[in-house]
Amino acid sequence: MSVRSLLVGVSLAALGSVAASAADLIIPTTPQPIYKAAGFDWEGLYAGVQVGGQFYTANSYGLIGAHVGVNFIVADPVLIGLEGTAEYITGNGGSFGEFFINGRLGAVVTDNVMIYALAGTGVEVANGGGTFGTYQLGGGVEFAVTDSISLRGQVVGVGFYDNPDFIEGAKATVGVSFHF
Repeated sequence: MSVRSLLVGVSLAALGSVAASAADLIIPTTPQPIYKAAGFDWEGLYAGVQVGGQFYTANSYGLIGAHVGVNFIVADPVLIGLEGTAEYITGNGGSFGEFFINGRLGAVVTDNVMIYALAGTGVEVANGGGTFGTYQLGGGVEFAVTDSISLRGQVVGVGFYDNPDFIEGAKATVGVSFHF
């Protein structure tokens, strides 16, 4: 065997291995998404608690309650929602419970801030057992503090269906919600 044949053989072997390793460099992978949605997701189910006060001309009350609801973004930034609340209210005028079904119409102002108007109808159950039809009108603001927790402040006017005065009292609450 001549040196020349040996060099040709080694050269061909080397070229074949380079071509084979070059083909191995292309590894199919799933591309990572370029864009990740930023901000808080206001849509979906949420539940939480609230505390505050309810104020009438003659009496003031403290309250503690819970809420559960669902939000839908119908067109950016418009949000609609339905929420149920239950509150225990006590003070110098006695104690009672209030239960409301509320509609919410809001706007997502920034990724982490939402403002909303609220209208609800419900029932007040007095400690002595009497029930009264009631409604509330107002609004609030909600701030996202983590990916699933928000804080809110809300002020509403409260009235009774059997009373000629449109708004008889006011309720102010602060609350925390967990978004599922």
